[in-house]
This record gives sequence, structure tokens and C-alpha cells, in this order.
Amino acid sequence: MESKEDDLMFLNLQSSCSNLRNLLQTSTNFETSLSKMDSTFDQLQATLTTTSRTIAPLQSLAMATKALEARINRAVSPALSLLESFKLAESLQEKLVKISSKLPSKNNPSKRLKNLIKYVDCVDQLNNAIDSITRECEPAIQKLQEVVEFLSRTKATDQYRTRRLKDTLVTLKALYETEVDAMRYEGLLDEALLSLQDEYESILQQLKHKSIGDQTQQVDEEAEVEVSDLGSELEIEVLKRIAETLARNDCLDICIDIFVKVRYTRAAKALMRLNPDYLKTYTPEEIDDIEWETLETAISLWIQHFELAVRTVFVSEKKLCNQVLAELMDGIIWAECFVKIADKIMAVFFRFGEGVTRSSKEPQKLFKLLDMFDSLEKLKSEFAEIFQGEAGADICLRFRELEKLLVHASSKVFCEFGLHIEGNQDGLPPPQDGSVPKLVRYAINYLKYLSTDNYSKSMAKVLRTEQIWKAGILSKPESDENLVKDAMLNVMEALERNIDFKKLRYKDKVLPHIFSMNTYWYIYMRSRNSEMATLLGEQFLKKKYKTRAEESAYMYQRQAWIPIVRLLEEEPEQHNNEVSEALIKGKIEAFMKAFNENLQRHRSAYNIPEADLREQIREATVNLVVPAYSSFINSNASSSLVKSCLPPHSIEELLGKIYGVIDQKDNSKFTSRRRFLKGQSASALDTDTPASAEGSSDMKGFRRMKSDKM
Repeated sequence: MESKEDDLMFLNLQSSCSNLRNLLQTSTNFETSLSKMDSTFDQLQATLTTTSRTIAPLQSLAMATKALEARINRAVSPALSLLESFKLAESLQEKLVKISSKLPSKNNPSKRLKNLIKYVDCVDQLNNAIDSITRECEPAIQKLQEVVEFLSRTKATDQYRTRRLKDTLVTLKALYETEVDAMRYEGLLDEALLSLQDEYESILQQLKHKSIGDQTQQVDEEAEVEVSDLGSELEIEVLKRIAETLARNDCLDICIDIFVKVRYTRAAKALMRLNPDYLKTYTPEEIDDIEWETLETAISLWIQHFELAVRTVFVSEKKLCNQVLAELMDGIIWAECFVKIADKIMAVFFRFGEGVTRSSKEPQKLFKLLDMFDSLEKLKSEFAEIFQGEAGADICLRFRELEKLLVHASSKVFCEFGLHIEGNQDGLPPPQDGSVPKLVRYAINYLKYLSTDNYSKSMAKVLRTEQIWKAGILSKPESDENLVKDAMLNVMEALERNIDFKKLRYKDKVLPHIFSMNTYWYIYMRSRNSEMATLLGEQFLKKKYKTRAEESAYMYQRQAWIPIVRLLEEEPEQHNNEVSEALIKGKIEAFMKAFNENLQRHRSAYNIPEADLREQIREATVNLVVPAYSSFINSNASSSLVKSCLPPHSIEELLGKIYGVIDQKDNSKFTSRRRFLKGQSASALDTDTPASAEGSSDMKGFRRMKSDKM
């Protein structure tokens, strides 16, 4: 067993020895090969060194050639790009001519507008191409210049190539100096821009305000005023694109001038359809020379036209400005353009309004001034919105100045109205027949008209504004109602003083009382149950003017009829005895003489125009005279003289004639009413005055009194 293991170990050792011997032999052979390789490498290195020395000049030449190629390419590339831009510009010019040939057809406006958009697009593209040429030309020339100078200096290429580059350089310089500017300012682009200006103006001319004359009725009725767009979406788009194109081509000023000129003309023509010839007269002196009816009509038209201009014409024009010009210069130019359009037109309206406020302060102008003021008040917020911003500051300032002038003028007219009345500046004597003077009629109707809702609110606002301006903004003005009430009471007091002054100018003893009775009765009856009475107070009017009319009626009876009645009184000492024939005759003759004289004066010199007042005076006079006459006749019935006297009913008929005969059926309306002159004594004056139908004295249109001036 051990013998086998020893044999196996021996075999392994023998094998390992053989392997070692082979390995050593291989190493010896490898070492020999390495020695040979070293020798070969040395030979190769020597060969490479020799070759490197041989090709070194060629390598330097190749690098120089590559650098020259890069320099030439840098110079030629911009030139090639420039040539492409020239080719593009040429093709766009051909396209522009082709589109332009389709524009003259106006049979189809929509199609024409669409072609215009294509035309504008082509103009923009041509402009961009020319801009590209302008930007690229100078750098290309500079690059070529550098290459030519380099080649000329270094002789890096042959003369033929250098000369070709020089020729190219000269050609580019010539193009830059002549053709490029010509393309922009004298070529097809310039013609296209001129054509766009004409198209721009033509389209703006076509945008008209529609049916503006029909809207004056809507303004009168304070209805919603329709504001229409001036152009279709396609028209607005074309205008906007043209404006932007013109602005990009240094034609912004021209664009603005065309827009302002055309739209101002269109707006002015739209308003001229309303025939505002009155606007040609605007100085205070010229306005004072106008007949009042004409001026009143002119002011009414001014109010309508002013509101129409603001609410329709300028709203539409502002919208158009915004639609077309909003994107120019970051949106700061369109508002100024709109103000330029509106400024001249508004100046004409303001000029007329200012002329009216500065003209003479005649009383009848108050209501038209208040109409103007009320119109501006209603328009104030809209006006401020339309002309908002810095551009419209001057127009808004002038609007406020006109409002101030209207406030001052309205206040002054009303103040001077009271002064005219108090100063008796009508220059006329009191009516010879004791009737109501025109001044009183005018003043009462004036105040009644002022008391209506149409004017009392505006007058209150004017008075309050004037008071605040005088007393300061921190003051506490009275209520609107009290302001108007106090102002009207001042006029009424002035009217009373005027009446009292006129009474003193009568020489007849009866006429002052007839005049006072007629006048105060007229004031009371015309103001009762009216808005004026609501403002001043029914009880105030009754206590003040009805009472004064009653007092005057009593004084009239006392001066006109009581002395005549007293002629029939019996002598105290003969109260129980028969009156002698001579005494009876004397009394009858004295009575009839005084009675007839009084009748004659009533027929020729006295007048009580109010039917209800006249009837009440007739009844009171009959109740005063006829019973006394009947009593005298009855007391002396035995006298033969009495039998020949007029019967009492004849006296009553004569009295009825001087006061006007009233049919029985017409008189029935008085029989059921209480009278303020029932009896013969002053105690009858304490009864209430009945209500009666007012005459048609309400003012439906205020007119200047032609017969007298206040």
C-alpha cells in the first residue's frame, strides 16, 4: 500500500520538473524576441523622425489654408444671407403688386377689406425684409472689407480671387448707399404706405353716425339713448392693422393727423344735421340782441344738442379711438386723439353757454339757465367718465367753469328780479282802472312756475351751492325747501312794497282800495292750491293776502258806498216825526246824484276783473245800499216825492250792471258759498273766502312781457 503512494508522488515530481524546464526555455526565447523588437523600434523611430522633418512645412500650410477658409466663410455668409433677403424682398414686392391689383374693386366691400388685410400683411413682411437688409448690409460690407484687406496684405490667394471679392465689396457698397434707402423711402414700400394712408382715410370717412337727428326726441323724453358702433369688426380690424403698420414705418404723426382730421369732420357733420345755427352767436352783446322767443328756442336746442353730443357722438368716437389706436405707444395716444376730436366741438358749445350766462340778467332767463344747469348736473358723471384722465382735464375744467357761471347767473337773475320789483323799475304808473298790474301777474306766474318740481329742485341746488361758496364748505346751509321758500318770500315782500308804492300814486280815494283788493285777491287766488302754496304754506297765503284783500274790500265799501248810504239816514231829532218834503227831496236828490256819479265812475274808471270777486262785491254792495234805500223809501212812503223815485229792484239792477250781470243759473254757484262781504259792517270781513275756480294763469311757457320791462 505504501509502495503505490510513493510511485504516485514520484510521477508528480517528474512532471513538475519537466514543466519547469519548458518554462525556462520559453522565457529564454521571449527575451530573445524582445531584444529583436527593441532593435526594430529604434529603426522605426529613426524613420518617423526623418518623415516628420520632411512633412512639417506641409502641415503648416494646411493650417493656414484652413484659417483662411474660415475667415472667407465668415465674410461670405452674411453676404449670402443678404442675397436671400434681397430675393425675399423682391418676391414680396411682386406679391404686393398682385394684391394691389385686386383692391380697386369696391363692389364687394367685405372682400375688399379682406384683401386689404392681406395687403397690410404683405407690407409688414416687406418692411421686415427691408429692415433685415438694412441690418445685414453694413456688417456684410465690413466683413468683406476685412477679408479683402487681409488678402491684399498677406497675398494668401491669387489676384483673380482677390479681385472678385473686391468687385463684390464695391457692389454691396453701391447697394447700401443707393438701393437700400430707395427701397424704404422711394420704392414700392413707400408707395404702399401712401396707399395705406389713403385707404385709412377712406375707411374712416365711411364710418358715419347713424340717425343722429332722430335721437333728439329721445333726449327730450330722457329715454335711453342708443350708442351704435361706428364700424364693423372687419373695418375696425383693418383700421387697427393699418395704424400699427403706419406707426412702425415712422408715420405715426401722419396716422394721428388723418384720424383726428377725419373723425372731427365726421362728428361735426353729424351734429350739423341738427342745424345748430344758433351756435354762431355767442358773445353776450350778440345774445342780448336776440329776440327772447328765438333765444329761448336756441337754449332749448343747445341743451338737447349738448346732451346728444356727449351721450352719443363722443361716446361712439371715444370707442372708435380706443378700438383703433389703443395699442399704439402703449395705449397713451388714443385718449389724446379723442380729446383733440372733441375739443373744438365742445368749445363751440361751451362758448354759447358762457355767452348766455354773461348776457343781461333778464328775469325770464332764469328758467332756461336752470334748464342748462339741470342738464349739466345730469351729465356730470357721464361727462367726467368720457373725458377722464389727464388728456381731458381741460375740457372737464371748462365744464365745471360753465356750471359755476350758471350758478352765479341763476342766483343773480333771481336776486335782481326781486330788486326790479322793489325798485318799481317797470317805469309804469298803476293801472288807471285799479285792475291787477302786469308786473304782479308776471311775478306770481313767475314764482308759481319756479315752485314746480321742474325748477324748485334746481333752484334749491343753485342757492345751496351759492351759499356754500360764500360761507365756506364747512358751513351748514339751510334745507333746500327753506332756501327756496326764503328766496320767494323776499320776492313776495318786494312785490308788496311795490303794490303799496303804486297805491300812493292814485289821486282818487276809491281806486287805491280797488287796486289793492284786486291785486291781493289775484295773488291769493292764483297761488292757492298750487305748488307755490305748498312751499309757502296755505295758511300763510290765506292769512296774509286773503286778509289784505278783505281789508281793501271793506275800505272800498267805506269809501265808495257808505258815504252814499249815509245820505239817506234820518235826522236824530226827527226820528219820530215826518220828514219834511224839502228834506226828503234834498236827501233823494243828493243820494241819486252821488249814486249816479258812483255808477259812472264804476263804468268808466273802476274795474274788478275777477268774476267771483266782482259777484261778491256786487252782493255786498246790494246788501249795503238796497236795504238802506228800501228802508228810506218805506219810511217816507207817504211823501209824493217818494212815489216818483226808482224802486229798490231798479237800484239793484243798476248795481248789477256796473258789476256785470250774472245769469241765475250761473249765480247759483255763489249762493251755496260763504261770502267775505255779506253784510254792511266790518264784522262780515271775518268770514272765510270761498274756493273758486282759478283762471288759466298757469305758465306753460315762460315768455318775455313785450309791453313792459322790469
